[in-house]
Amino acid sequence: MKKLIIVESPSKSKTIQRYIGDDYEVLSSKGHIRDLAIRGKGGLGVDVENDFTPTYAIAKDKRDVVKQLEGAVKKASDVYLATDPDREGEAIAWHLAEVLNLDLNKSNRVTFNEVTKKAVLEALDNAHPINMDLVKSQENRRILDRIIGFKLSKLLQSKIKSKSAGRVQSVALKLIVEREKEIQAFVPEEFWTIHALSKKGKHELNIIAVDEKLRDLHLKNEAEATAFVGECETSMQVVDIKKKKSRRNPKRPFTTSTLQQEMANKFNFPARKTMRIAQKLYEGVEINGATTGLITYMRTDSTRISDSFLMQLKDHVHESYGKEYVGFYKAPKAKGNVQDAHEAIRMTDISLHPDKVKGMLTNDEFRMYAFIYYRTVAILMASAVFDNTQVIFDNNHHKFMISGTIKVFDGYLKVYEAYEQAKDKILPEFEVDEIINIHELEKVQHFTKGPSRYSEATLIKEMESNGIGRPSTYAMIIDTILKRDYVNLIKQSET
Repeated sequence: MKKLIIVESPSKSKTIQRYIGDDYEVLSSKGHIRDLAIRGKGGLGVDVENDFTPTYAIAKDKRDVVKQLEGAVKKASDVYLATDPDREGEAIAWHLAEVLNLDLNKSNRVTFNEVTKKAVLEALDNAHPINMDLVKSQENRRILDRIIGFKLSKLLQSKIKSKSAGRVQSVALKLIVEREKEIQAFVPEEFWTIHALSKKGKHELNIIAVDEKLRDLHLKNEAEATAFVGECETSMQVVDIKKKKSRRNPKRPFTTSTLQQEMANKFNFPARKTMRIAQKLYEGVEINGATTGLITYMRTDSTRISDSFLMQLKDHVHESYGKEYVGFYKAPKAKGNVQDAHEAIRMTDISLHPDKVKGMLTNDEFRMYAFIYYRTVAILMASAVFDNTQVIFDNNHHKFMISGTIKVFDGYLKVYEAYEQAKDKILPEFEVDEIINIHELEKVQHFTKGPSRYSEATLIKEMESNGIGRPSTYAMIIDTILKRDYVNLIKQSET
């Protein structure tokens, strides 16, 4: 008799089957097989008067799947539940165990953070019982979603013909409404800046008037700006030169939230597209004729990287770029709403350089994989080092300043500069007491900027900072309020 492994995704089942051979059969539940029933008092599927006891029903489109799994269980010597390694995956494993009459006390739950042969085999060797704390956590959230969603939706439908409401989607929508009110209430204020235009050698200079704290000087109106210019002379003197070094550290590895934000900012990907591509890279793509999982589990709020993979990264950086490029990484301790159940999103195999797999991925898959790959390598590289120079001038007791930056050691930017620009702003050499001539004193009008409307990226960031939703739900929440026509994307992004 064969051993049976049940996963969520059909594509993942194919990848795992190749790793473990003919002693196992790998089948897919194709996601959730059952949900709260739409019956009982109020159609909730929850008895609110009896300890909120839920009633579950097998989904109509999953009845054939359940029959197939029931038949496979009868023929199997052992059954392993290898659904996703998160709260939702644990709940699916429990539902499967309940429907298929599996022993909940038996160690038949296996979890892995990456779909690789090593990770799958290690998981099978370390099977454990289903974590009922996680299951109850998911169940309670689902019950709350049902009660709040059903009751609020019916109320809103009767009062304002609204399509739906929900525990999370309504709060996300509230953020957008409140931001729109802030935008409408904002009154821009005028201010002016003064620029001394000059030239030294080949360098065109834009030297800005500053206050005593060396911040750009803001004048209230044109009259003040005109008066200021009238007090200035046609030359000015260097009174101080400040030089210091600064360091720029690599960013932390990707979480679900930061991956969605960065893919939106860099490539204009909607959150749902980011998650769809990440899911495929996690479950496996064809690489040299074999299905291979390229990244770790993509639903995570952790920036932690396993010690064993950090050692691989350290060796890779040392061998590829030299000892001086090797840095140090330690993830911060989990705080607040962070579960830290899984590693950050990283590549599974450091030897699979983006150039090696480019021809086997779609353009969008490649852009995401390369971004994840280089972001992960960068975390164990040294900081970039810059020389920063501030030249301060005096013009009839008014201060002006120009700043320059030169990168003196690229550090992690050796691999990451395509994603994080660090252009030099080179200044000519100056000496204290040097006099420079001004070609033109320019007055520039500005207006203070009010709050911006949310993009998908900034809405996800705001939701995360306020503890609204979870990494697995951000894309779904945004998709829901868009489909309900509660909000519009003013500039349509890619689909």
